Amino acid sequence: MSVAGAQQAVTQGALDAIFHDPGNADQRFPVPVLQCLQIKPLNAAPTPGAPAAQERYRVVLSDIRNYVQCMLATQANHVIHDDQLIRGCIVRVKSYQANAVKGKNILIILDLEVATELGAHDRIGEPAPFEAKQAAADTSIGGSGFYGTKTESSAPVKSEPMSSRMGPGGGGGGGGGGSSKAHGNIVIYPIESISPYAHKWTIKARVTSKSDIKTWHKASGEGKLFSVNLLDESGEIKATGFNEQCDAFYDILQEGQVYYISTCKVNLAKKQFSNLPNDYELAFERETIIEKAEDQASVPQVRFNFVNISDLQSVEKDSTVDIVGVLKDVGEVSQITAKTTGKPYDKRELTLVDDSQFSVRLTIWGKTATAFSSQPESVVAFKGVKVSDFGGRSLSLLASGTMAVDPDIEEAHRLKGWYDSQGRTDNFNSHNSMASMGAATGRPDQTKCISQVKDENLGMENTDYFSLKATIVYIKQENFAYPACSSEGCNKKVIDQGDGTWRCEKCNVNHGRPQYRYIMSVNVNDHTGQLWLSCFDDVGRIVMGMSADELMEIKDNDEDRVAGIFEAANCSKLSFRCRAKMDMYGENQRVRYQVMGANQLDYKSEAAKLADLIKQFGISS
Repeated sequence: MSVAGAQQAVTQGALDAIFHDPGNADQRFPVPVLQCLQIKPLNAAPTPGAPAAQERYRVVLSDIRNYVQCMLATQANHVIHDDQLIRGCIVRVKSYQANAVKGKNILIILDLEVATELGAHDRIGEPAPFEAKQAAADTSIGGSGFYGTKTESSAPVKSEPMSSRMGPGGGGGGGGGGSSKAHGNIVIYPIESISPYAHKWTIKARVTSKSDIKTWHKASGEGKLFSVNLLDESGEIKATGFNEQCDAFYDILQEGQVYYISTCKVNLAKKQFSNLPNDYELAFERETIIEKAEDQASVPQVRFNFVNISDLQSVEKDSTVDIVGVLKDVGEVSQITAKTTGKPYDKRELTLVDDSQFSVRLTIWGKTATAFSSQPESVVAFKGVKVSDFGGRSLSLLASGTMAVDPDIEEAHRLKGWYDSQGRTDNFNSHNSMASMGAATGRPDQTKCISQVKDENLGMENTDYFSLKATIVYIKQENFAYPACSSEGCNKKVIDQGDGTWRCEKCNVNHGRPQYRYIMSVNVNDHTGQLWLSCFDDVGRIVMGMSADELMEIKDNDEDRVAGIFEAANCSKLSFRCRAKMDMYGENQRVRYQVMGANQLDYKSEAAKLADLIKQFGISS
């Protein structure tokens, strides 16, 4: 179709009505027709080994008069996967949610279709941005609403006990938020739309797991916290309550129940403490409002991101995954004693198989192990199991993990059908044969020079392992070691109590003195460039030629010698085995190169390698 025809089809003025006259927007523009000016993926680099995060896209839509930034909900991603949504095309927006955040209008697109018959054109007209009005902060849903359902009425909420509706602020903050629910409708936001740039939202979510209350004691004070995982149709997010919020909400939030939750702080997710595929997490605040929902059936029970057993070899050690398999064998309950605390722990080992023709051993602990009564050939789904490299690959159910026997899900039915038809008589591979290969990759590490590490973007998308021969040119002398717990098997940092003792929170003991461990930043060079490497204690001992305890003692008694010791460690050439992995530094992402092991160069073997390279080039003396 011609540009004129497309221009006539676009509903000019629709965006202004959506944001500035939401009460009449549905009547004036029941299905807005807009032009797509830009498409951009939003996802950050994935965390290696973790379940893949859902794809997110930002689009810019225009009604010829104005344009607006939009976020495409994941259920609408199919228009991109099918190559229908392209720059310049015309779209019909069938369901949306309008937000005004910090003076900017944002439209969440829940459902749309591409009007292919109208063609794709260069930008039509000269659309301009417009400032969000303050009144637009009270959002509304257009079209058929979120996921095609009407907005939630506040009537069921009003019947809930007041104690479950108020935050720890009582009448202040939390009370004001509660009173706003007494009129109008509650707009339910999908979890996937929550970000630091959206506010005045309410989610309706199920508590899928709830931690015990954890406490800490430091020289500066003490505190406590607990966390929950929240789930709705669009995704999952972790929420944590500290101190006052821990007291206020711990008894209210019950595992398996559904709640309305609003007024929380949105932070970047600390991936080392969460196994959920979400870039953000919530922190309960004084003004937070939590209300139990009477309608408990409209929110899913649990969301899995399953990994095939055969794919575990490519999952990084210590990652957390979900797994489903047929129970091939059930071991007896046994007991082990923790080296650090001396406490006994019950454990039971299970063997799972799936249609990838692989088996894996999975350990369950404590009451879960003693109460386990499922029979072999049951299908069991586990959420939140830790991956170990013991025996190639093995799994362990975390304390925050959950287990479902013969769940009513598609993957379980498929595995049951496969096992009954052929799996019962199949032979299964294990990961033991891969145990001696390169860490987490199933292949030996490759030798790289520094320019190759950078040019090949190692660590940008996946966790990569490589070997590097380089010369140390500089070692940072600030904070080169930390005081660690001296208990066997515990390397946690200890805190100076000011009374001559050092406390380890993990072991819950005080030590007379710490054991110092290296944590060093080393700059290395080769003929192609320079690279900063992170080194821990074992590598630090090789680099410095002494333990961190010895070096700290020298620093305390004769600090002038320390600079000379660091200088002597420079200009030594080593062979480093490294891991490249994307990491968070504040709010920024960058690749971290961690040394997994280091050795002095074996010049005889290095010379032999060079001789082989010369032969490959066909050069003879």
